[in-house]
Amino acid sequence: MRKRIASAVMLLLFVTVLSGCGRKEKEGSYSYDIYYVNKEGTRVVSEEYVTDTPLADKEELLQELFAQLQDTAEKPEYLSPLADAFQSFTLNEGQINLDFSEGYMKQEPIVEVLARAAVVRTLTQIDGIDTVTFSVLGETLTDAIGVPVGAMTADSFIDNAGTEINAYVDTEFLLYFANEAGDALTEVSRNVIYNSNISMEQQVVEELIKGPAKDGQMENVAGYPTVNPAVTILSVTVRDRVCYVNLSEEFLTPVREVTSQVTLYSIVNSLVELPGVNKVQISVDGNTDVTFRDSVSLTTVFERNLDLVEG
Repeated sequence: MRKRIASAVMLLLFVTVLSGCGRKEKEGSYSYDIYYVNKEGTRVVSEEYVTDTPLADKEELLQELFAQLQDTAEKPEYLSPLADAFQSFTLNEGQINLDFSEGYMKQEPIVEVLARAAVVRTLTQIDGIDTVTFSVLGETLTDAIGVPVGAMTADSFIDNAGTEINAYVDTEFLLYFANEAGDALTEVSRNVIYNSNISMEQQVVEELIKGPAKDGQMENVAGYPTVNPAVTILSVTVRDRVCYVNLSEEFLTPVREVTSQVTLYSIVNSLVELPGVNKVQISVDGNTDVTFRDSVSLTTVFERNLDLVEG
């Protein structure tokens, strides 16, 4: 049986956090943890920085922290998390936005995630800065397929168990989207970096819901959406090599002129590409006693169907 997913590269991104992290007063001075990316680009580490600049001089304090994040000349073991592309910042009601030139996008994907973690952890130690957003040439930073990254806090880089260890996986998924007519499937290979607390199976379904478009545009993008983007994933589990996918009722609403078979096998074929999955059962709000678009019973346990794949 064909399995065409690349081997996942697990990188444990250890975030070294000193006890009592955050601003600390030291007899008229203030201590902050400055976070950097290690030279290998695999983890975030921190060093203490002491300043006598009071919080009242917030802009001056920010400039100091920016300088520390940018200048690693005397720290050859670190990469600067604030790329040379950094241009300006704006501060508004607890949110700071950092704007970068297009050179920001030249970073390796894993390093970019780590750099964001380092910057966010550093800046949110300042009282009154609750969230950090990134933009490139004034446009909100998006991920590899055009989804906005949004406002980040230090907790954005803490795993679900509340620990200070972030494990990210850099994986290539083979996904199946619709052709232009909506009556067949087309293969799309997508490189994805995601938190390993999310299963590969759930991540695949999330990628299908996002669809193939980048920045909302279909130009130069292979494939067309198969799943209503309003769908919520209720659960994704695997037992005995069967993947059970439970979706919200929006799944029953068609997207474009895509046939029911194309929608179903977009999910099934994409999941069966994963190691450990041979079959898929789909439910809606926990119920399999559903006839999908009046044509296919969801009591069926589906297997791979490559007859729908073009070419």
